[in-house]
Amino acid sequence: MVNFLVIVTDQHRADYLGCAGHPVLRTPNIDRIAARGTMFDRFHVANPVCMPNRAAILTGRHSSVSGVRHNGIPLPLEVNTLADCLRAAGFDTALIGKAHLQCTLDGAPELGPNPCGDGPLANARRRPAGNYDQEKDGPWATRGRAAMDLPYYGFDHVDLTTGHGDAAGADHLLAQRAALGDPEALRGIENQLPHTYVCPQAVRTAIPEDQHSTFWIRDRALDYLSDPARRQAPFLAFVSFPDPHHPFSPPGRYWDLYDPADMVLPDSFATHAPDPPPPLRWLRENGEPGKAAYGAALVNERQAREAMALTCGMIAMIDDAVGALLDQLDAAGLAEDTVVVFTSDHGDFLGDHGLILKGPMHYQSTVRVPLIWSDPARPEADRSGRLGSAIDLAPTILARAGVGGYWGMQGSDLFAGAGPGSVLIEDDGNRLSLGFDAPPRVRTLITERHRLTLYQDQDWAELYDLIADPGEITNLWDAPQAQALKPALLFELAQQMSRACDRSPWPDALA
Repeated sequence: MVNFLVIVTDQHRADYLGCAGHPVLRTPNIDRIAARGTMFDRFHVANPVCMPNRAAILTGRHSSVSGVRHNGIPLPLEVNTLADCLRAAGFDTALIGKAHLQCTLDGAPELGPNPCGDGPLANARRRPAGNYDQEKDGPWATRGRAAMDLPYYGFDHVDLTTGHGDAAGADHLLAQRAALGDPEALRGIENQLPHTYVCPQAVRTAIPEDQHSTFWIRDRALDYLSDPARRQAPFLAFVSFPDPHHPFSPPGRYWDLYDPADMVLPDSFATHAPDPPPPLRWLRENGEPGKAAYGAALVNERQAREAMALTCGMIAMIDDAVGALLDQLDAAGLAEDTVVVFTSDHGDFLGDHGLILKGPMHYQSTVRVPLIWSDPARPEADRSGRLGSAIDLAPTILARAGVGGYWGMQGSDLFAGAGPGSVLIEDDGNRLSLGFDAPPRVRTLITERHRLTLYQDQDWAELYDLIADPGEITNLWDAPQAQALKPALLFELAQQMSRACDRSPWPDALA
């Protein structure tokens, strides 16, 4: 019997871990996972946006075929997931924390109303019937836990939180109200504690540590892992933290656990190419410092250091929670039968190119994320340079479980064979900004050495040598020395986009 504890963070770039070599941040408990497992140094998102990449993690399919192309599009209820496969094989399945497989907010989408209306003929495909309001505040306010229809995308057990910072929703908000009475009187900018930070979205929350999402999720996961039923059947525990993420709002002692003065700015913060790509040039010429434009925000040195320090505080809190989960596995006698996985859904610029947050610019800081795989069957520490993608996580777990996947899963087992020579990253924008005259559609190819990025309907592109130029400062697209390389990279990108085309469903008959 093998169990799986899958720990997912949010907006967590790959180099923000002690075991990844961060010069300041200490993560002794996540380092414990790495000390008896494999760290994948070149693991990437399938899409650098929350909802699409979470769908990719759970389905093993690109966002262009799952249907979740950008935030605001719920994962269709008809799809199969990793949890469905394991549940059918007898696993107990639990989702604890953030899901974001459906919309959490009401209101008009970023793109505005559908020009074809909202009736049954408004889209090329009819949405499958079902409840698509299971993560929204309104149903939870009126129905509580009855707002959810279980199983939820294959998860029989769900303890749900929504929102970021101290803006709790769903199960977590119910718990806060039971503990605090009126948590709304403690949260948000208007109720924050005094501080001197000037970083955009730095909020010193008055919510106590034990009611913050990180420790609420920790406690719900401990409840689940300590249940004697965990010894009766194999389990998948998908434990998902909303941090680190803006607003930068670590609670209590985690707020000033790290000093901004100790933060080491990336080389690209002060070293700029003379001819930056148009979106970055547009930001520098038109962006308002400290204000987000399509997510990304220009920051000065002080603001960048503060954002980095507060992010370290959020990650340190998660590390403490992870330590409690690992200790519980040991105490319950489950560690010797449990694969522990640590990853994230996308990264954050955090000072790269003078920016924080994220946007449709595929720098390594936003598209490369942690992946640590600790398996009791092979407990030795290892580092892997194999290229990987979020779509590979589900097939890797299923392979380890000895459970077959469904037709149309597009990823591959990360431990099988030599691995691919490249990975594809998709990104379909849902708003207009950064100088584009339409929401940007972006496709990126990552190879062993290079990053190639194409923007739909643009006569320019990006090409970086990730070994010679790890800060992605010099765009080689028009450089004479890169002209012989471009045809091979463009051909490989075309191959990857062809592989991303859906092959499901399998045909029903001869014709």
